[in-house]
Amino acid sequence: MTLRPDPTFHATAQLAMQAPVETYGFVVMLSPDGSKPDGIAVVDLDQKSDSYGTIVHQLLMPNTGDEFHHFGWNACSSALSPLSGHAFLERRYLIVPGIRSSRIYVIDTKDPLDLKIHKIIEPEEVFAKTGYSRPHTIHCGPEGIYVSTLGGGGKDGMDGPPGIFIMDCETFEIIGQYEMDRGKQDKHYDFWWNLPQDYMVSSEWALPPQYENGIVPEDLLSNKYGHSIHFWDLRRRKNIQTIDFGENYQMALEIRPAHDPKKSHGFCGVVVDTTNLQGAVFTWWRGEDGTWQSKKTITIDPRPEKPENLPPLLQGFEAVPPLITDIDLSLDDKYLYVACWGLGEMHQYDVSDPMNPVLAGKVELGGIARGTKHPGGGDFAFGPQMVEISRDGKRVYWTNSLYSTWDSQFYPDQEGGQMVMAHVGENGGLTLDKDFYVDFPKGYRAHQIRLEGGDCSTDSFCYPNV
Repeated sequence: MTLRPDPTFHATAQLAMQAPVETYGFVVMLSPDGSKPDGIAVVDLDQKSDSYGTIVHQLLMPNTGDEFHHFGWNACSSALSPLSGHAFLERRYLIVPGIRSSRIYVIDTKDPLDLKIHKIIEPEEVFAKTGYSRPHTIHCGPEGIYVSTLGGGGKDGMDGPPGIFIMDCETFEIIGQYEMDRGKQDKHYDFWWNLPQDYMVSSEWALPPQYENGIVPEDLLSNKYGHSIHFWDLRRRKNIQTIDFGENYQMALEIRPAHDPKKSHGFCGVVVDTTNLQGAVFTWWRGEDGTWQSKKTITIDPRPEKPENLPPLLQGFEAVPPLITDIDLSLDDKYLYVACWGLGEMHQYDVSDPMNPVLAGKVELGGIARGTKHPGGGDFAFGPQMVEISRDGKRVYWTNSLYSTWDSQFYPDQEGGQMVMAHVGENGGLTLDKDFYVDFPKGYRAHQIRLEGGDCSTDSFCYPNV
C-alpha cells in the first residue's frame, strides 16, 4: 500500500488523456489446444526503445487448459471515488481468470520485465464461494474487484444462471455474489458502470454448452443466444430494467459507457443479425423520465462470397458476416472502434453525436476469404478482434483470436497470434504502422491487451470533465 494515490489514477478522463504515454502492454498468450500453459506476454510499446514492438518478457502458468481470455487490474481510477476506502491502492496486480478452468491467477506487475504469480485461486474455491463458474470480465470498482461469469454451478455450468461476484482488492479473497435481485438476467458477458450516477449495465453472450465447443448453428438460427442488456441499481445490486434488442440480434457483447460520468449513454456491439447477417451497434441512453432506451445506430453489411471460399459453417449463406466481436471507446468519447472479425476490418466511427455515428476510418487486415496481409508483409490470422486504445487516443492496438473453438470454426485453415497498431489522424482516420507487428510464439494465440498505467476499457472516472 502506498501513502498517496497511485499516479496512474485520474479524477477525470480528461486528465487521463494527459498522462504519460504507455511503455508496456500485457497481452494474453493462449494455447488453443491446452497442450501448453497459457501466459501473459509483455510487449515493449516504448517507441524510443531498441526492443520496441517485440515481446520482452513472458510469464507462463503452472497449469494447462485454463483458456485465458479477459483480464483486468486490481485497482484503477475508480479508487478515487468519494465512496472508496481504498484511495491508496496501487495499480499493480493483474487478475487473470481461466474461462475454461475457472481458475484465477493474481499476477504482480511491479517489475514488468519480471512478472510473478502472487496468488492462485483454485476453481473449487470459486464454485464454493460464488455458485458461479467460467469467470470472464474483470472490473476494478471503488470497494472491490468485480468479476462477471459465463456459467452457473455444476459440471456443465448450467446449475443456475451466471452472474457477478466480488473479490477483496487487497487480500484477493472472494467475498461473494453481487446480485440481490437479478430480474430477467439469465445469461452474462460484459458489464460496466457509471459510478456517480450509480448504475451498471450488463450484456449477454451464451451459456456454456453454446460456446465452449464452438458455436451451435441450430441455437444461433433459432435465436437462442443472448440479445438483451440489463440495467442495475449499482448500490442496491438490483436489476431495474431489461432492454431486449430483438431476438434476431444475437450475442450482445461489449458494453462501453461514455467515460465522462456526466453523460448517460453508451454503446453495445451485436455480433450478428440472423435475418440478414449484418453486424450492429446499439446506442443506449437514459431518457428524461429516467427509463433506459436503445436504438440501433450502426449497421455493417455482410460481403457476398463464393461458397468454395468459405468455411463449412458459412457456405450455405454465400456471404461473410461482419461478426462484430469487440468495440472500444476513446477517453474523449469521440471515437468508437468496431472490430469486424469476419470481414477482416477495423472501423472507426465519430460518435460525437452518439445517435448519429459517422464512419471516419477503416483498416483491412486478415478476414474470411480475404486474408489481407499486414503492410509490413506479415500474415494476420483470423481478423481484428480485441481492441485497446491508448489513453491519449492516438494509437489503437488489436489482436486476432476470438475464442479457441470459434477460431477453428470460422478460420479452419489458419493458426497464429498477432498484435498490431494503427495511428489515429488529427481529424480521424486510421493508418497501420508497418513497423509494429508482433508475431506470438508458435502454438500461441493472442487475445486481450492491457496497457501499463491504464487504458480505455479499464478505468471508471468519478468526476466530470471540465
